[in-house]
Amino acid sequence: MSVTTEIERPTATAHTVTGSTAKRRLSRTAKYALLILFVVVVLMPVYVLIVTSLKPPADVNPATSWGLPVRWPWEAKVEGGPTGFDNWIMAWQSLAPAISRTFLLAIPAAIISAMLGSMNGFVLSRWRFRGADLVFALILFGMFIPYQAIMTPLVQMKTSLGMPSNVLTLLIVHIIYGLPICTLIFRNYYAGVPNELIEASRVDGAGMLTTYARIILPLSLPGFVVTIIWQFTSAWNDYLFALFLSNANEGPVSLALVNLSQGAQLANYGAAMAGALLASLPTLLVYIILGKYFIGGLMSGSVKS
Repeated sequence: MSVTTEIERPTATAHTVTGSTAKRRLSRTAKYALLILFVVVVLMPVYVLIVTSLKPPADVNPATSWGLPVRWPWEAKVEGGPTGFDNWIMAWQSLAPAISRTFLLAIPAAIISAMLGSMNGFVLSRWRFRGADLVFALILFGMFIPYQAIMTPLVQMKTSLGMPSNVLTLLIVHIIYGLPICTLIFRNYYAGVPNELIEASRVDGAGMLTTYARIILPLSLPGFVVTIIWQFTSAWNDYLFALFLSNANEGPVSLALVNLSQGAQLANYGAAMAGALLASLPTLLVYIILGKYFIGGLMSGSVKS
């Protein structure tokens, strides 16, 4: 009996290991299947955008919207007619001025908001003063006010101050509205900076501005990457502020894209799709170039040693 028991134990252990390995493989397969499903769902609109933008206007209709182009982008359905590449040329000619204005809006809005948020975060986290928590709570309160709730008073204030309906007004609004999230990110980030660095600078006679400029600012690259990506994307993709505070001739690309898709060129869906791809290209490039710093910067300060 004892011999039989010794033989059966390794067999049972091997079966347990095999079963555990099979469960892990099944779990991994299910995860990859779900991820592939999510990727397909997310990329479906992109696929429709690309294939539609490469079709001549005569080939675009709801019945074939999922199909690949039946002719090359440089070929027209009739000789001398519009081609798929003409969609891109038309979209670029319509959106180029608005894209330039949007760069003039998004880049300064991102940099200035990040800089002001960095200063706020440093003072509220490392240079405590009486009522600092209350001030921080009031700043955060701005994050929870929906855009729609402030549009009417914002437009009335803009009108009473005589501000123009262009990207300059949008720039001021985006800087102010971006301060709460930038302050929150930098405050959490600076909470992870060792106290010894701040105390050492004070012992050396450095004041608040000197400590910020020479000690804190060089350590702030991850925080700046996160806030700049966040603010750049918010300003670039904004439509509601642009609709109320600017106009189609002096507004950002979001308004120009609406005019392209719903204006006199209503029938040309290919040009509208090409315009949508052109308008989304800058934010896509920002995430591709700086995306590797984004998650790391978001997590900075979330785990304290």
